[in-house]
Amino acid sequence: MPLRPLRALLLAALLLSVAASAQPSKCTPSRPPAAEQDEDEFADYAAEGFQFEHGRDPGWQLAEHRRLDRALTALQPQRKGVVDAYVLVAGLDSDPVFGREAREAGKVLARRYDAAGRTIVLAGPDGRGADTLARGSPDNIAAALARIAELIDKTEDVLVLYTTSHGAPYGIVYEDGESGVGAVAPARLAAMLTTLGLKRRLVIVSACYSGVFVAPLASADGVVMTAAAADRSSFGCEADSDWTFFGDALVNHALRKDQPFASAAKDATTLITRWETQGKLRASNPKLAIGARTARWLAPLDRRIPDGATTPVGRPATSLFARKAG
Repeated sequence: MPLRPLRALLLAALLLSVAASAQPSKCTPSRPPAAEQDEDEFADYAAEGFQFEHGRDPGWQLAEHRRLDRALTALQPQRKGVVDAYVLVAGLDSDPVFGREAREAGKVLARRYDAAGRTIVLAGPDGRGADTLARGSPDNIAAALARIAELIDKTEDVLVLYTTSHGAPYGIVYEDGESGVGAVAPARLAAMLTTLGLKRRLVIVSACYSGVFVAPLASADGVVMTAAAADRSSFGCEADSDWTFFGDALVNHALRKDQPFASAAKDATTLITRWETQGKLRASNPKLAIGARTARWLAPLDRRIPDGATTPVGRPATSLFARKAG
């Protein structure tokens, strides 16, 4: 690709990332003029996988490499005769709400799916503790998926992937302050999973427009759930929140309970609808696709869910209503 168009694409991406930080409630960036002008070209470029890092200190780069290496090497091997879940949670945006949601989602999913030692969390700072995790960048997500594919028994085990970030019609957006920007498009994620042979998978995408991932990822052996329809925003992405609406409803409430995933998805959707009605928001319309052959691995996982529900943590996503009113 010639340098001039590439520069235009990078500028559009950077403007999108800045706009994302300015959207307090919707999990979507706006469309500044530069992005509008190059939207089709940028979408095509993002479909191939896109990440741009700017002005990184060499010491930071080495530390990031070590953080990722620790996460990848800590994964335990699969257990023969057991349907093991390998959990990958990625918060792609540096707004602390995504870091907080990713960290707690890792804990909830690891407990629910007996995945202690088989869970990776990639995320930026949560604004409270030490910055010890590798970023949820497109490249790091790709490396984590490849490492899981090395360890997993693809005829027996399952990938559980949860991403949380801002979204756009071309996919989920990576933004790390002023230093990193990128995107993972549905076609790119589908291609990675196909190349790595990860057919048995539960993929959950929390972002605006995330319904664009359903058709490319839906399969007889997979489950896909998204926070919104392909043409709708999702909500709750204020930087000082602890949860997005979708994360709070699905992870912080429904998946803490001893119930099958399909029931959890229904509970979460009902709760989200109630909150959006309360806030007089346009319905996000979460989407769910469950493949015909998923019972082969989903049923064994659901049977091993620990008894009893854990208590939701953090401020409720709807607390933003009170903060806005004040």
